[in-house]
Amino acid sequence: MEKKWYVIHTLTGEEEKVKKRLLNLSKLKNIHDKVSQILIPTEIISEVKGGKKKISERKFFPGYILVEMELTDDIWHLVKNIIGVTDFVSSGTKPTPLLDEEIANILKQTEEKKERPTPKVTFEKGEGVKIIDGPFINFNGAIDEISPEKGKVKVSVMIFGRPTPVELEYWQIEKL
Repeated sequence: MEKKWYVIHTLTGEEEKVKKRLLNLSKLKNIHDKVSQILIPTEIISEVKGGKKKISERKFFPGYILVEMELTDDIWHLVKNIIGVTDFVSSGTKPTPLLDEEIANILKQTEEKKERPTPKVTFEKGEGVKIIDGPFINFNGAIDEISPEKGKVKVSVMIFGRPTPVELEYWQIEKL
């Protein structure tokens, strides 16, 4: 039987516990050759709290884990009975495996998000902001451009009575 990726629905916040329980169960029942990988896709996010930049981790799919396994009836029942598991994602009575393209896309996104933190706060063009760090600290301005891939914004601030564009990182500003 071929291994495929399945999505398991868990209680929100129990993803890590379910992963550990499944790993322990696979060793105990000697099915670790049937269960290859268990993933909880996450991304690194950056945010400013109390004027300090904080890096943390956030789950892409809270309440879900991805498992690569051979899904026999025995394994299906073992997994369903793990504390914290609510069910498999399915389109009927039997769990539906992810398509190869779907899992490839999820794995690619996970890798990309680990390389560069995603800013937690999102801004909009024209929005008023206050600069909280750098040479223009305490200046107010309006957002002209947003570059989410770089985590930067261009803010128009009034200097000597003239609007001046200033490029800043997300964590250097806060919403008014």
